[in-house]
Amino acid sequence: MEIAPGSAHPLRFRPILVALREPTNASLDVFPRELFINTQEREGVNFGVKYSCAGPVLEPQPLDPASSLCPRPHYLLPDTNVLLHQIDVLEDPAIRNVIVLQTVLQEVRNRSAPVYKRIRDVTNNQEKHFYTFTNEHHRETYVEQEQGENANDRNDRAIRVAVKWYNEHLKKMSAENHLQVIFITNDKKNKEKAIEEGIPAFTCEEYVKSLTANPELIDRLACLSEEGNEIESGRIIFSEHLPLSKLQQGIKSGTYVQGTFRASRENYLEATVWVHGDTEEDKEIILQGLKNLNRAVHEDIVAVELLPKNQWVAPSSVVLHDEGQNEDDVEKEEERERILKTAANEKMLKPTGRVVGIIKRNWRPYCGMLSKSDIKESRRHLFTPADRRIPRIRIETRQASALEGRRIIVAIDGWPRNSRYPNGHFVKNLGDVGDKETETEVLLLEHDVPHQPFSQAVLSFLPKMPWSITEKDMKDREDLRHLCVCSVDPPGCTDIDDALHCRDLGNGNLEVGVHIADVSHFIRPGNALDQESARRGTTVYLCEKRIDMVPELLSSNLCSLRCNVDRLAFSCIWEMNHNAEILKVRFTKSAINSKASLTYAEAQMRIDSAAMNDDITTSLRGLNKLAKILKKRRIEKGALTLSSPEVRFHMDSETHDPIDLQTKELRETNSMVEEFMLLANISVAKKIHEEFSEHALLRKHPAPPPSNYEILVKAAKSKNLEIKTDTAKSLADSLDRADSPTFPYLNTLLRILATRCMMQAVYFCSGMDNDFHHYGLASPIYTHFTSPIRRYADIIVHRLLAVAIGADCTYPELTDKHKLADLCKNLNFRHKMAQYAQRASVAFHTQLFFKSKGIVSEEAYILFVRKNAIVVLIPKYGLEGTVFFEEKDKPKPRLIYDDEIPSLKIEDTVFHIFDKVKVKIMLDSSNLQHQKIRMSLVEPEIPGVSISADTPNMDIDEPERKKKKREK
Repeated sequence: MEIAPGSAHPLRFRPILVALREPTNASLDVFPRELFINTQEREGVNFGVKYSCAGPVLEPQPLDPASSLCPRPHYLLPDTNVLLHQIDVLEDPAIRNVIVLQTVLQEVRNRSAPVYKRIRDVTNNQEKHFYTFTNEHHRETYVEQEQGENANDRNDRAIRVAVKWYNEHLKKMSAENHLQVIFITNDKKNKEKAIEEGIPAFTCEEYVKSLTANPELIDRLACLSEEGNEIESGRIIFSEHLPLSKLQQGIKSGTYVQGTFRASRENYLEATVWVHGDTEEDKEIILQGLKNLNRAVHEDIVAVELLPKNQWVAPSSVVLHDEGQNEDDVEKEEERERILKTAANEKMLKPTGRVVGIIKRNWRPYCGMLSKSDIKESRRHLFTPADRRIPRIRIETRQASALEGRRIIVAIDGWPRNSRYPNGHFVKNLGDVGDKETETEVLLLEHDVPHQPFSQAVLSFLPKMPWSITEKDMKDREDLRHLCVCSVDPPGCTDIDDALHCRDLGNGNLEVGVHIADVSHFIRPGNALDQESARRGTTVYLCEKRIDMVPELLSSNLCSLRCNVDRLAFSCIWEMNHNAEILKVRFTKSAINSKASLTYAEAQMRIDSAAMNDDITTSLRGLNKLAKILKKRRIEKGALTLSSPEVRFHMDSETHDPIDLQTKELRETNSMVEEFMLLANISVAKKIHEEFSEHALLRKHPAPPPSNYEILVKAAKSKNLEIKTDTAKSLADSLDRADSPTFPYLNTLLRILATRCMMQAVYFCSGMDNDFHHYGLASPIYTHFTSPIRRYADIIVHRLLAVAIGADCTYPELTDKHKLADLCKNLNFRHKMAQYAQRASVAFHTQLFFKSKGIVSEEAYILFVRKNAIVVLIPKYGLEGTVFFEEKDKPKPRLIYDDEIPSLKIEDTVFHIFDKVKVKIMLDSSNLQHQKIRMSLVEPEIPGVSISADTPNMDIDEPERKKKKREK
């Protein structure tokens, strides 16, 4: 029998007999397909199994890249640091035949979960011929830690012992092939010891440079030594980072504070640190100036020293983008820093500090473009990330000409004190800038959306086709296939989560059912399919593409509640009177057969048509009537009806380019479906919390702090309207009253502005929080039950509900509130990233639309006024942008900004929030990295004032931009 690549050990063996002691579970946890090694051509007991060796299964004639250092066929065995830091090299198709030791894997797993995941993926790729060896469980390669030897030195010795054993073993087995194992290490001391012991050993750089047929691999080498990245001036720019031990002491004593570093998109010389802890007070510390930022990168965990109060500053309203200054151009940098330090009202000053050390780097691969050096034949170039929060990165590459105008991926290796920018290395060429596939890949990578094809390990847990409901499936399940159930969804929807029915019970009451796809029937806890669904967390909907949370066989077929096919469901069924008052509620696993899959428009047409009176239409009319009562009652309790301009693209059937852009039309049927989904979620939330008071997965929406509402209150006041914000009910009532007969769109604008004031809704574990309230829905408890095809949270809720009604059994993780809290943290992150990716996709397709459209003029409304700009919304396209007013050769300022009204006066023209203007829209492609929709003012005309414009980039983090706007 031959073991395929990706299996545990690259040798073929025959088990002879089982010995006395079996391996522990811990030893099996290194890799999913880990096996135990045999001895060479003789019988022997090996920690559990006795084997007889039958020859090698490493490639007999390995197709190694031609190496000038190792001309013989060989295998590579890297140490831990090579695996951790040179993973980009190891993932390259040119690198094959690599043996990864258990010792190394365990260290990698403890030090970097992302690298461990990447090693698992590459080991499962059979074309790469990566093999794992459980050297810690083989008699001839296991080593005891010696007295006085630290763990690191013991592991280095264990690696050398394994390499030596391999070479001796292979020499006896295949003397004619001259096979050998090459030890790859960047540890000078370890390499010297290996050579002394007769082990062929090279640094990663030495080996890669010997691959003369693959010179591009050199670009992917991570440079970890400070020496290799010294700049010519050698001048110290930044202060030294304190060692971790001193940082921990300082944090413990209160000298320093620990927090997450958040760089600004709008100003590269400014950042904030969100302090870790339970208190809300002084949670944000502001940092200004390169030296105070001290080489921290967005999302790093840093230690900060607070500056004296007389050095505190206010958040800057200046927009500064890094233009890539020379290393020695300090004067220009210092001049820019002086611009930040303008006089500020004492009330605006915030706690200010400086970074004194890095507790944890959270670097990731970054997408962007190469800014080729002006120096001829220079190998050093600056890389400009797509995300403005990330500094430029210096890389060395021999492919600069080929990479111009391309989207590439770069990783950071380090940031020396004497370097203006961090150093990094080239990872991957994604494709041409502006290409749809390339830009989609960029936005998915930048928003950390898992989008690789599902692995065979995941797909192996899917049901075998053809599939049908069996007698076993119907155990503990009601047969509701006779009911007149139908679904109502957007056009083109294939992942149909929910269906509804309404029928007269004959006792004067109505039965209403919400039937949700029973995804948890197909995804069982703990298997590879479940783990991958949990990792993805949510389906991501882009303009032309859907990144599924579960494989398509489930999302668009077996779990999708399509019409005229039998499907498994989880049903929430109420008995209601005609006033939509709930008399009874029950939950059951079920089987249904939907009688129609309708769009919102088709369902609305049936409800409105006097000629249609079939069972489906009657059911829809009953549902719609009840939904209106439910909505009215919900709003009376204080639920908010907010607004957000959503757009829909109409695509060319051949080119798939957007040919039209419209805001989405909402019908009564949209609201009908929404009301019953909300009701089902609330009913299920109550049930699972009754049964699992400490372990229920719930969803809450925190009330916004009063400061969030300032802009809304001021905007309404400017139109002689009063908005009360002390409770959700008072806000809802105020918005309902805020009408103007002469300005019908005003109420929509106020609701859009109110949406911007809201906090993010989040998942949480009931046993870890006391505040369950959902502010926007005015509900004391809420969860997500109705979309398990596209949300993993709903799958967990289904499992909790199934246990609560006795339809399924529990498992340990389901009632572990700490694990549930960790899961909620990942789900909140994945949902947030999905939202940002969706907005980025809309922004990119909007750019494509206006690229073909040319210059157009449209009516717009002012959403915000700034000191030198207005932010406008174009209702027709749901598009938002900023129009800047610049002074032209005028000695005195002519822009008068009033924060109280708020308004901006230019000459004799005054701009107020919600004023109607006319703007010209066009695509600006002058910066390939950040192409933008630009707007300029057409009406009213302002003579002598230069007008430039800007719109949000495709990579804008929406909540951060809103927060910045509120601060300004």
